[in-house]
Amino acid sequence: MGAIPGGILCAALLTTGVLTAPASARPTPHLQDRTPSGSLVEVTDEAIKSTAVGVDFTGEWAPRFHEDQPERVPGPELGDYLGIPISAAARLRATTWEASIQTLWEWQCRPHSADYIWRGPSPVRISKEVDPVSRLVTAWHAEWLRSIDRQVYMDGRPHPSESAPHTWAGFSTGTWEGDMLTIRTTHLKEGYVRRNGLPRSDKATLTEHWMRHGDVLTVATIVYDPVYLTEPFIRTTDYELDLHQQVPPYPCQVVEEVDRPRGVVPSRLPGTNPYLHEFAVGYGLPFEATEGGASTMYPDYIDTLRTLMGGSLRILKAPDPSRRR
Repeated sequence: MGAIPGGILCAALLTTGVLTAPASARPTPHLQDRTPSGSLVEVTDEAIKSTAVGVDFTGEWAPRFHEDQPERVPGPELGDYLGIPISAAARLRATTWEASIQTLWEWQCRPHSADYIWRGPSPVRISKEVDPVSRLVTAWHAEWLRSIDRQVYMDGRPHPSESAPHTWAGFSTGTWEGDMLTIRTTHLKEGYVRRNGLPRSDKATLTEHWMRHGDVLTVATIVYDPVYLTEPFIRTTDYELDLHQQVPPYPCQVVEEVDRPRGVVPSRLPGTNPYLHEFAVGYGLPFEATEGGASTMYPDYIDTLRTLMGGSLRILKAPDPSRRR
């Protein structure tokens, strides 16, 4: 049979009412009708929910430090645990911290994990992986200067079993909530919530919310850790689209930074670190307050501070900027 001329086909469709029927009268296509033949992914309800809406995060994003430059660039001081809901176990481990541990070969090229990488000074490149047939976004990829490629699956796949390998990036899946991308990450290697010894266990999970407003990207991270946190730990970080940015390669090579006997791991036994009080003394704060804990996160802790400081909230001693590390 030969091809049907376009005019005859349109006339036939108009006659049958296919082109003129109101939307409410048209049959709702079944889900399988939306599955292209030979598609590389199966289009399921979960996949449609994950990929059919939202905004485009693709691009090169430069970090902005207007809120938290001291913490993210030079890093927090030893003993500064203010406002962090750490457990007693986290506090105990933090007191054993020696910053020179980062000079070990095992640490020199170690990437930040998925929950902390947003806090680093590195720019980030975000790209999307698109199925060539269905045109659905099946994954987002995020790459920083000092990190592995992080993949966020958008095809509705389940998280693996608890016995599956843990990695720095973890296993991430995303779904849309309007224009906000919500990501859930499991299977993280043990890491840290701050670069001053506060640990984060491999039992932790991470929830992220990516939000774009024009050229500004805001990422909210929520860490849940049954070992080292008593409440969820929430932080936000801002990036700005940079059309001239290019995340450079990071060909890290380990070197001997400190001459020490083989097998020595820098650390201190609990109760023996002589520098834990420096932060409190330098900023005129009660040492008890600097030990952190969930109570230090909330506004009513100001009353506790006032009591600890004898009724005054005056800073007893101006901090010396040269002390910052």
